[in-house]
Amino acid sequence: MRFLQPSERLQSSEKTGRARDDREGGFTLVELLVVLAIIALIATLAAPQVLRYLGAARTNAAKAQIRNIESALELYYVDNAKYPTNEEGLNALVAQPAGETRWNGPYLKGSTGLKDPWGRPYSYEVKADASGVVIRSLGKDGKPDGTGEDQDVTN
Repeated sequence: MRFLQPSERLQSSEKTGRARDDREGGFTLVELLVVLAIIALIATLAAPQVLRYLGAARTNAAKAQIRNIESALELYYVDNAKYPTNEEGLNALVAQPAGETRWNGPYLKGSTGLKDPWGRPYSYEVKADASGVVIRSLGKDGKPDGTGEDQDVTN
């Protein structure tokens, strides 16, 4: 194989009508590593903020779902003159309980609204004096009490 001298390369490129640069286009390894380091730095600074926001969003979603369930329970109460029993639970808002003749539901669309944002069913109990109900999510950890994302959310 014969290598062209620089003057011969120039003549060769003049024949084809295009100028040729001896360097290849693209990025060097150092340039790529610098860009990756910058992206990693931004991610480490932004990730905790995003995760904190996500936790607060789930807690707010649980509060909104509990208000929605409360509204459905009020409609149930208007139709049946009582809240569902502890045994019937929140499923009485989706499917007619046995023996309820005045049930006019479903009061919620589907049973997906009966689970908290962490995938666990809401706790439901009728107050001892029948003056209302208590709807509760135990938060991210699934244990009573807690703070932050682990806090209980109740009506």
